[in-house]
Amino acid sequence: MNNLLQINNVVKRYGDYTALNNVSLEIPKGSVYGLLGPNGAGKTSLIRIINQITMPDSGEVILDGEKLAPNHVEHIGYLPEERGLYKSMKVGEQALYLAQLKGLSKSEAKKRLKYWFDKFDIGAWWGKKIEELSKGMAQKVQFIVTVLHQPKLLIFDEPFSGFDPINAQLIAKEILQLRDEGATIIFSTHRMESVEEMCDYIALINKSNKILEGKLDDVKKEFRTNTFQVGLNTANPTEVEAKLRENFTIFPGDFRLLNDGLKLNVKLTEGNSANDLLSYLTSQGQVQHFVELIPSANDIFIEAVNKNS
Repeated sequence: MNNLLQINNVVKRYGDYTALNNVSLEIPKGSVYGLLGPNGAGKTSLIRIINQITMPDSGEVILDGEKLAPNHVEHIGYLPEERGLYKSMKVGEQALYLAQLKGLSKSEAKKRLKYWFDKFDIGAWWGKKIEELSKGMAQKVQFIVTVLHQPKLLIFDEPFSGFDPINAQLIAKEILQLRDEGATIIFSTHRMESVEEMCDYIALINKSNKILEGKLDDVKKEFRTNTFQVGLNTANPTEVEAKLRENFTIFPGDFRLLNDGLKLNVKLTEGNSANDLLSYLTSQGQVQHFVELIPSANDIFIEAVNKNS
């Protein structure tokens, strides 16, 4: 696997409290990597270490094959959950200043800022003060400043906070476009629907420990329950349900069918396959609905944290 960022056995303590306990992660190049966990799990501590705001007590961080060093700040873009714009400064003045801190010349910064301000249709905001903008408007400015220097690694901590659904979708689209153009993205959020939509890989941290990591599809396979939603139009629903109960584990089905019929959740038991189930159903009537219940990111989050606790 070709990783842009590698976290090796990182430990971080604050007095007697251990924020990160021997955490190791591998973030592949060109991916959106979901960094998940409950409040206080250790995610922010890890993000601060990657940004060199704090240092680990032990362990190391490798960025694109090199041990993390001060000059790597130019290769990282960080959008924190708590935004850091100066409210009394004008938007354009502040954006230029922050772009130059990331190593851009003034002329190049102006050129790139014009591109993004035109793209988001916010050119009229250039002379406004940050305090004159709504939270969502200020978020757009902060997003632009974060990505402007085209870093290898982008870290977004709750990037959709303050956005209405339309603008949240706009920013999500831009994040995926940045990935497709080669950026590697760490995406920290409590919005599990965003994880489903955007993440290629995930890691879950709980109580300072990594409790799972991997490609999202592979993690879903690990947590699958082999349960299927079944909708069947049959002349003998009672007999069919009784027969299913002999060979499978069944539960009431809570889903919508366009026509009346038998609705069940059916869990495969050892020795039975999905083909066995479907073959029996087709022999008993018209199958209206047959869908495997794939665990959602939210289901996985809750189950893994509860098990770990």
